Amino acid sequence: MSDTVRTSPAASEQRLNEAYDTALLDLDGVVYAGGEAVAHAVPSLLEAREQGMHLAYVTNNALRPPDAVAEHLTDLGVPTGPAEVITSAQAVARLISEQVPAGSRILVVGGEGLRLALRERGLEPVESADDDPAAVVQGYGGPELAWGRFAEACYAVSRGVPWYASNTDLTIPSGRGIAPGNGAAVEVVRIATGADPQVAGKPLPPMHRETILRTGARRPLVVGDRLDTDIEGAFNGEVDSLLVLTGVTDGAALLAAPPEHRPTYVDADLRGLLTGQPEVVAEDGGHRCGGWTARAAGALELTGEGAPLDGLRALCAAAWTEAGDGASRLDAGKVLARLGL
Repeated sequence: MSDTVRTSPAASEQRLNEAYDTALLDLDGVVYAGGEAVAHAVPSLLEAREQGMHLAYVTNNALRPPDAVAEHLTDLGVPTGPAEVITSAQAVARLISEQVPAGSRILVVGGEGLRLALRERGLEPVESADDDPAAVVQGYGGPELAWGRFAEACYAVSRGVPWYASNTDLTIPSGRGIAPGNGAAVEVVRIATGADPQVAGKPLPPMHRETILRTGARRPLVVGDRLDTDIEGAFNGEVDSLLVLTGVTDGAALLAAPPEHRPTYVDADLRGLLTGQPEVVAEDGGHRCGGWTARAAGALELTGEGAPLDGLRALCAAAWTEAGDGASRLDAGKVLARLGL
């Protein structure tokens, strides 16, 4: 096991909004859910910014342009400008622009956010494989994206045209439940052509690079709800991360996380930006946080009492230490039930 493998959530005597200069915030499941603000998100963001922390919103959704996202956030009560929004469309457009001549035609399978990002980089969006494109790019196009768009992509990719994807998230949340994401659309073209795209979005380095270039962050903190995009993206970018439990990740998934999915900090919601983080101490064959002590002995055990989040932090230390550079397979059902998580 490498010395760099995280085996416990970290402590911070400083409030996180003081320890880091910029919060790189995921949107869905962190700031809003189903279009509505997550509990405590708006006042927490306003206070963090008022005290000097820069806020940037980082999304894998390539459909909406930054000004539409900024308008939504402003309507929710967090005044935001388009420059504070970074999308996977921007990341993939930069990636393409570095590999094709300026002014090249790019076959687009996606929405307006992707077309706008390509134009920003001096590239020309086109609609047909017969338009002699220098590349094909896929980004989430919404539920109305026509099936024929995938055929155009397949025609071009099968001819050897380079293929790019904004991201490969298989699902996307909607007001009615979980819907197919851009990753599902990418699989359509992959299956038909046997090719593989270059991918820009979280958790891969092009997205992190785009975010740092646009924000100028020197001490960034990635804030997200997904282990496989937000937290892994921070891991790949070698920066710290805060997992909030307002989205898709539950306690069981967190305890089973392999090293690349282990956040630096864990908190209930965005109020965690405004606090320090408690220390997890190894003692007597277990790990203590607050009033709780967790041990890994064939299954996860938890003794004591106190704040449920402290219990979860202690359990993370026990499970991650036992798993080392793998993923914990210890039964966590009973201890998480005791914490109400």
